[in-house]
Amino acid sequence: MPLIARLVPTVTLVIGLAHAIASAADEVVVYSSRNEQLIKPLFDAYTKETGVHVRFITDKEGPLIERLKAEGSNTPADLLITVDAGNLWFAGDEGLLRAVESHALRANIPEAWRDPDNRWFGLTVRARTIVYNTKRVKPTDLSSYEDLGTAKWKKRLCLRTSKKVYNQSLVAMMIAELGEAKTEAIVRSWVANLATDVFSDDTAMIEAIAAGQCDVGIANTYYFGRFKSKHPDAPVALFWPNQGDRGVHVNVSGGGVTRHSKRAAAAVRLLEWLSSPSAQKIFTEIDFEYPANPSVAPSPTVAAWGTFRSDPINVSKAGELQRAAVMLMDRAGYR
Repeated sequence: MPLIARLVPTVTLVIGLAHAIASAADEVVVYSSRNEQLIKPLFDAYTKETGVHVRFITDKEGPLIERLKAEGSNTPADLLITVDAGNLWFAGDEGLLRAVESHALRANIPEAWRDPDNRWFGLTVRARTIVYNTKRVKPTDLSSYEDLGTAKWKKRLCLRTSKKVYNQSLVAMMIAELGEAKTEAIVRSWVANLATDVFSDDTAMIEAIAAGQCDVGIANTYYFGRFKSKHPDAPVALFWPNQGDRGVHVNVSGGGVTRHSKRAAAAVRLLEWLSSPSAQKIFTEIDFEYPANPSVAPSPTVAAWGTFRSDPINVSKAGELQRAAVMLMDRAGYR
């Protein structure tokens, strides 16, 4: 065989390998349940800084997780980004994420906000706290989540539907710390105090509190931030409950490298960058969330809400006890 004929397959193989390596280094594919306007600025900044293109699709967390399961080893996704530790825990429990050993991620993200098995890491933090009508409630009237079930809040409480994972995670964490029997009694007392039917989302509930339809409710802080940015004079404020015991319930949005990623090293580098101070600063400026990296200060707007003691329990409990929480809420009549 002529020399050139023997070299062609080798050259082709080398070119093919070089192309594959270049593709692996130059692109990361992300499945994200976070809206495009919340993640695109971050990915654009990453591309500008590193030259690595981030290709992404957005959808609800449920369809994205089902898509990963259906695609299996053929998935193009390298990274899953979603909200709530319950969703992250479920993706990990379904075997869709791989463990990542990263000194940067361990250094940047506190232990309570990352998976004990290193399959996912929190990137932003939100507190699920009490919102109240400042014309009808004094801060001294408030104390704890449990207190919202006492007689003084009869027909004055608003809640978001139990169908949303945020309340399921709150109840799951209460089960972890208070036990099922006590938590069920608390949830029943909330239901008994409802001023009206549950709301489909936090924004509608905050609007009802501002309008005086009810006086207090439980909402994520970034929903409060969005509402106040549009209605600065609305008579609503935040209260930090349980400061004398377990602290305010907090949860995370976060991400993990997919089990079948073809560019796992590049995905880890992106995840590490998202936990870095430069990316965390962008996170905090986009949507009124708290940075997961404690070395980064929250935005001035968020900082103005004041400081609080947060619940130190690992947020993975929100996933581990999610099923028990859903069953408990159903038994308690929380719809």
